[in-house]
Order: sequence, then structure tokens, then C-alpha cells
Amino acid sequence: MRILVAGSSGFLGSHLVEHLRGQGHQVTRLVRREPGRSEVRWDPYGDGLPAGALEGVEAVVNLAGAPTMGNPHSRRWARELRESRVVTTRVLAEAVAKQESPPAFLAGNGISVYGDHGEEPVDERSDSRGEALLTRVSREWEEATAPATQAGARVCVLRTAPVLDHRAAPLSQLRTLFRLGLGARLGRGDQRFPVISLRDWVGAVAFLTGSHDLSGPFNLCCPQTPTNAEFTQALARAVGRPAFLVAPGPVLRCAAGPMAPEILGSVHARPAALEHAGYDFSDLDVDDVLAAALRAAG
Repeated sequence: MRILVAGSSGFLGSHLVEHLRGQGHQVTRLVRREPGRSEVRWDPYGDGLPAGALEGVEAVVNLAGAPTMGNPHSRRWARELRESRVVTTRVLAEAVAKQESPPAFLAGNGISVYGDHGEEPVDERSDSRGEALLTRVSREWEEATAPATQAGARVCVLRTAPVLDHRAAPLSQLRTLFRLGLGARLGRGDQRFPVISLRDWVGAVAFLTGSHDLSGPFNLCCPQTPTNAEFTQALARAVGRPAFLVAPGPVLRCAAGPMAPEILGSVHARPAALEHAGYDFSDLDVDDVLAAALRAAG
């Protein structure tokens, strides 16, 4: 397949491009600097895509977006968080819609779109609740795919849980804290915390890219979602250190500001659509995910 990838310089994007090329696909990277080999320059905040950029392309993957790690009390950070996702998605969706034979569009998104559901199981049919920052951003992010959907393109929305790998945040930072004996449960610890391994995230996106009959939202998370307390103890076991500390909820709400719901809210997610489609997960629960994430760590 001929595949165009935006956000290819990020951690997830770079691993996805490597995997897709390893499968024999012809991958072109969208970049905002002077392009090199197998690259096309674009300006999502200006001229968009150059003419002919989608000629012969069978799938477009958008992973562009500013990091979620930042100052949660900064309005500028919140604005960049939203615009970098919504604008890039809209520009690509509109470009896809203009094609005579629209390519598939795989649009990055977040598991935060659901909001706090407590212990209620969440699958792709579940509603979006609340007005937390990332929940609102994820709603707009998904709505920006509308032009491609309305044009009849095959659209897959990648509702991604935190992807764990020792080389990238958040696990790289957490691993350091836990190895120092500073691992802590967050608040009550009974909130559900969906995660996924890097290899399952890459494998699932590649699976959806090549599955020509699949469309709609897909939860990218491991099948068994842990609580925060279970995640804390699993990581403590993985690094061989105890974790007895507790970060009180009120302190976290003050420190994290509009990002507090991402820490203290609960999303008991299941990857129902992927399982129904026949994707075979390598890592089923938090112990599997952490083992895969830390396998190559020193």
C-alpha cells in the first residue's frame, strides 16, 4: 500500500513508519521542514497539503499533535494541545474528501474522549461524559474527521490509551521515580487506568490500515484495564521496589488543574471493536504491558 503519515517524527509515528515499511508498504512522511527522501512538506496552518500529495495514496494516518505533557495551568499550552490535533485532522479530512476515490483515513485520538465512567465498562458504543480538558479536545478532534466520513472514505478513529515503553513518557519518568522508591498510588487508586504496549499499538494500527472493511472508532488499550492501585503495584514489582506512598486527591487536583480528571477519573475501557475484528493482542493485562515495555530497559 501507499500510505501517507502525519506526525511521523513523534515516538509513535516513527515506530509506525518503521513497522509499515518492514511490511513492504510505501510510506511517505508529511513534514513541516524542508523535505527529504520519501517526504512531503505541508503547512496545516497555512496552505495545507501541496497539490498531488494524495495521488495514488491508499491510506492517510494522522498522529500529529502537541505533547500532552506540559503546564496544565497554561492557556497557551491548552490552546496548542487542541489546535495541533483539531486543525491537522480537519485539513487532512478535507483533503481526503476532495479525492475522486478517497483513501482511508486513520485519525489519532484519545481514550479520554469517554470521560469519567467509574466502574462502568466502556466500549466504542459508550457515550462521552463531562467537560474535562482532554475529553473536550478529543470530541472536537473526532468531529474534525467529518468531511472524510461524509465523502464516503473509510475512517478509523484511534482512541488511544497511554502507550507504555521505557523510552518514552510517561513510563520513562515513572520508572525513574519508582526505582527511587517514590512510586505512589494516585488518590483512592480505584480509578481505572487504560494502557497499551507499544507493540500492540503499532500492531493494531497496522492491522486497521490494511483491513479494508473496517471503520469507526477503535479503543487502543489492553483487554484488561487495571485500576491505578493495580498499575502502581505492577510497576513496583517490575522494578523491584515497594510502593507504599499515596498522592492525596486534593493535592493532585490543585497541582494538575484541568488535567486532574485524567489522573483521578476512571475509564474502564475494553478494545471491543478490535477484538471483534480479530486483532490478536500480544499483551492482555498490565503485567504483560509492563513486561513488554521494560524488556529492553537497563
